[in-house]
This record gives sequence, structure tokens and C-alpha cells, in this order.
Amino acid sequence: MTSLPIILVIDDEKQSQEALRRVLGDEFRVLTASSAAEAEDLLGQEMVHAILCDQRMPGTQGVDFLKTVRERWPDPVRMIISAYTASEDIIAGINEAGIYRYITKPWEPDGLIAIVREALDVWRLQHASAQASLDLKVAPAALESAVARKTGQLRQAHHFDRIVHAPGSPLADIIELARRGAAYDISVLLTGESGTGKELLARAIHYSSPRGSQPFVVENCGALPDQLLESELFGCKKGAFTGAYEDRIGLFEQANGGTIFLDEIGETSPAFQVKLLRVLQEGEIRPLGARLTRKVDVRVIAATNRALEDEVREKHFRRDLYYRLAAFPIHIPPLRERPMDVAPLAERLLADTAKSFGKRIRGFSPGATALLAGHDWPGNVRELANEIQRMVALADGATIEPALISPRLRGRGDLPADVPAGGRGQLRDRVEALEAEVIADALSRLGGNISRVAAELGLTRVGLRSKMRRYGLEREG
Repeated sequence: MTSLPIILVIDDEKQSQEALRRVLGDEFRVLTASSAAEAEDLLGQEMVHAILCDQRMPGTQGVDFLKTVRERWPDPVRMIISAYTASEDIIAGINEAGIYRYITKPWEPDGLIAIVREALDVWRLQHASAQASLDLKVAPAALESAVARKTGQLRQAHHFDRIVHAPGSPLADIIELARRGAAYDISVLLTGESGTGKELLARAIHYSSPRGSQPFVVENCGALPDQLLESELFGCKKGAFTGAYEDRIGLFEQANGGTIFLDEIGETSPAFQVKLLRVLQEGEIRPLGARLTRKVDVRVIAATNRALEDEVREKHFRRDLYYRLAAFPIHIPPLRERPMDVAPLAERLLADTAKSFGKRIRGFSPGATALLAGHDWPGNVRELANEIQRMVALADGATIEPALISPRLRGRGDLPADVPAGGRGQLRDRVEALEAEVIADALSRLGGNISRVAAELGLTRVGLRSKMRRYGLEREG
């Protein structure tokens, strides 16, 4: 039996370690360390394939520690997780440490898994290249067979038929539209609220297209400042800016022949939009610090939760870039506009989560199903997934009952399952129930933005996170 790839998670917060372990544990063997010293011990004992390191660590910063890792253990693919936008110092450290991705919090489980899978692909390519340099006797037929097998697995995993929806759902027409557009080599713009599944649809488009056997790479354009975003997408030459210690290939070159998915494209600056427009018009990139351009053959799928037509009218987004990106626009409606999809989505998420958590749960009781169907899900599928993770974590039986559902879904004024009904119980319990409901409501309305929720409720970020943990409201990442 093939052993699982090893991911080393370095974070001084045990809850963050456990969250990453739960999300990644199905596909990878996850090791955890709370400090640089613990991580060094593990790196000395295990063949680690990839490292997920928190930027804020006791006694050092993540990028500084990964510089040491690069010198002593160069094989693992190195990634940083942080709640903060990368500063110039961090950008310099990222390049010096040879860090593959800078992941911002709050991360999404599906997105994080995709990034780690891509990191493992990088690790495999590096080792395959090294092996090929030592042994040039690899049979071409065997290699082609392996590539074909991997491509077939990806096409099956990301097929349009894997997108869950109910009969008669508006999503059925959208999937058919995407299926027809996938065959043609044109840019696609996916619009819709956060959490509606834009990246899932983008992957289905890619793997159903003639480019499906070529790379699919992802970048969140709203998570990085301009200089780092340009370096990530277009690459850079050694010395192009402070901290550029070596030449770096950008994601457009990595995706050559395939597809690049640019998420949150509406968050980019006007200056960056000009440079992206040139790539789309000319089919060529210029790495930072380079004099010559390089041709690339890449299909672009972009996504945004903003109304880009309004942004164009208000001159916040370039009109010419919008028309380049929106050759084939697809809008994904929010979950509240397709309530028939809640039940099948919940069943799929329950099965996946129960398997991940190692629990045997058959399904939902009728009462629980009715409560889920009655909620408008402002956070869309992402909110539904978080709610189901919470319920599975709390479940002791084989069925999800209404008592396990968050108070905010059971109706304003409802109390947690351990507080007597009808307004009875100790005052402290009743006050805590109300407090949990108020926090949950604010999190839903403000899209999980910790800073805005804390400001609205008059709490510090630390105080708010403490209360979220206490009431089981903490979101992944």
C-alpha cells in the first residue's frame, strides 16, 4: 500500500493545528509542530513533502524559519499561512526562502486542499526531474501511460456531473452552459457571491476542455499586493526588487498550455489591470526585471463576487479588460435562490465530513432537514459546509437532530440544546445563548470578517475569537 504524502504543519495554536489536520487528514499524513525547534526535530526524522508554516511563531517569523529549512532541508515545498497582507519585508523573505505560496486567512478548506495538491505536484515534478537527470532510461510509453492515467483521474474527479444540485435547480442550466463553453478556447468570467462554488465550476470547465490534460493553476488576486501578485503571476528575474534572490517562474508560465484561474479579479488595482490586459491581448508576459517578453498559451478563467459592470461604470475597473475577461460570462446564483439544492448538498457534505471525522452518521432527521431548508444561507455553500462540520463534531448518535443545529438557524430566541426550552435555565446559560446568537448573526451578515464583527460588537479580535471558540462558531483557518 502506498504511504500518504507527509505535510508538516507549524503553528503555535493547537486549534489551528487541529483545523488543518481535519481538513488535510484524509489525503495526507499530517505532522504538527508548535515551534521551530519541534519542526526541526521532525524534519530530521521524517521525509516531509510539504510544509505549512504560520507566519507568526514564538521567537521567529515563518519566512525566517523557512530560510533555514531551505538551506538544511531543500526538498519540502514551503508555504506560509498568515492573517496579514504581505509587507515588503515579508515579500523579500518569501523570495529568499523560496516559498511556493503565501496563503491568507481565513482560508477555505477546498481551496487549501487544492493548493496542497498542487504543492505535491511540484514536489513530484522536482523529484521526477532529478531522477530523469540521473537516469535517462525511462520508457516513454510508460511515462505517457502514467500521465494519461493521472489525467483521467482528474477529469473524473472534476467532471460537471460531480457538481451537486437537485432536479429542476437553476444550477442545471448553468452547468449545461458551462459544459458547452468549455469546448471553446475563450476567456470565462464567473460571477456570484462568495461561497457559491466558482472555483469548483472553473475546474470542471478546465478538465472538460481540450486543455484538460495540461496544468490548472489558481491565484487569489485579492490576497496579495501588486508587486507580489506580479511576481506570482509573471515571474521575476534575480535582483528585480528587494528580496528577489533568484529567477522565478510565474504561474502563467507554469500554466502554459493549460488554464489559470484568477479569483477575486475585481480586487485588483488599476495599475495591475493594465499589465494583465497586455498579457491577454498579446499572449506574452514580461517577468519583473526582464527586458524580453515570453510567449504563453493560457486560457484565463476569472471570478469575482463584485458587479464588474457597475465597477466599470464607476471607473474602478478597466472597460477593455472587462470585455477581454467576459467573453463567456457565467453567473452562479446564491443558495437562497435555489433552495432545492440545500438538501442534496447537505447530504453530500455530511457524508464527506463524517468520513473525514471518522464518524458513522446515516443522515439528517426530518426536523433537521426542514431547519436547514428554511435558512437563507447568506454565506452560501461555504456557510452550509461550516454548519455541517460543527454538527458532525458535536454529534454522538447516528442521525443529525435539530438540537445540534446552531441557534441562529433554529430561530431567533432559541436556546442551545443543553439549555431548557421555554426560556428556563440559569441566567448565565440564557445570557450565553443570546450572546452566541448575536455573534453568529453578525458573522453571517458580515461574511465572517472578524475585524468588522469585533468593531460592531465592541470586542477586540482576540476577545471575539475566544467567544467564537467557546460557542463552536470558529471558522476554519
